[in-house]
Amino acid sequence: MTPDPRRLLFQRSGRNPILTAADWPYTVNSVFNPGAVRLVDGTTLLLCRVEDRTGVSHLCVARSADGVGGWQIDPEPTLRPDPCRPEEVWGIEDPRITWVEELERYAVVYTAYSPAGPAVALALTRDFREFERLGAVMTPEDKDAALLPRRINGRWLMVHRPTTGAEANIYISESPDLIHWGRHHLALAHRQGPWWDTSRVGLASPPIETAAGWLMLYHGVKNTAAGCLYRVGLALFDLEEPWRCRRRGAEWVMGPIEPYERSGDVSDVVFPCGHTLGEDGDRLNVYYGAADSCIGLASTRVSALLAWLERHSTE
Repeated sequence: MTPDPRRLLFQRSGRNPILTAADWPYTVNSVFNPGAVRLVDGTTLLLCRVEDRTGVSHLCVARSADGVGGWQIDPEPTLRPDPCRPEEVWGIEDPRITWVEELERYAVVYTAYSPAGPAVALALTRDFREFERLGAVMTPEDKDAALLPRRINGRWLMVHRPTTGAEANIYISESPDLIHWGRHHLALAHRQGPWWDTSRVGLASPPIETAAGWLMLYHGVKNTAAGCLYRVGLALFDLEEPWRCRRRGAEWVMGPIEPYERSGDVSDVVFPCGHTLGEDGDRLNVYYGAADSCIGLASTRVSALLAWLERHSTE
């Protein structure tokens, strides 16, 4: 039998979906779009978006020794919306996690949701039990954000996706202090025409630093007669000017094909927010929300993604 080309670059776990609402120790509607990090002891930690049965989302930690099964889930929400912060009154969503060596802390960048729309918020933590909230750092309407792990030319850089009118493109902005942000650089725009990423684009999991550049997994959306279709693509950016795109894949590399990805609260969605790198620095485990209802795992290698980009780049 000829292998299905849609499954060659990313291999889904045979245990997918690896986490569902049924696994949770308290009543929830759905779990999806997790940030991810591999801790010093080798434990995989997912910071999952959890939607309760009111429709409001919070974040909850799940830990696994092998990153696939045996999950230990916090018995109550790990990070709740703060009722004293007006930007969070409708919930907090879709975290991305970056270890920042200079700060000796993890930067958790998440979407804060309110009547004003989605905004980008930032919190710092050492242990995923206590968090220092820095508050909203990008005003509505903005989301799909992650902090780069180191300063470049003395400034912090954040990837994010503001929406202005009908445009929803990926930008990189600069900050001297993690609070005040400016020098907004357009990094990746949605394509015009019939492309798979023609409606809007946004960051998937945090960019990966490689010798060739910053490797980015991003989601692209195409509006169809049946609704929005979310798929994943690849792009490569300059190491010292990360808003300069060096390569961009013409095709999507991962899309909704399995039943748990095709049908759910929001059908036809694969939406990675987190990944972990193996000890070899090459094996990549990508954790993604499937149909806004559960969490899946797909594995690949960074070297394979870079090789694919060399063959399929439009830049």
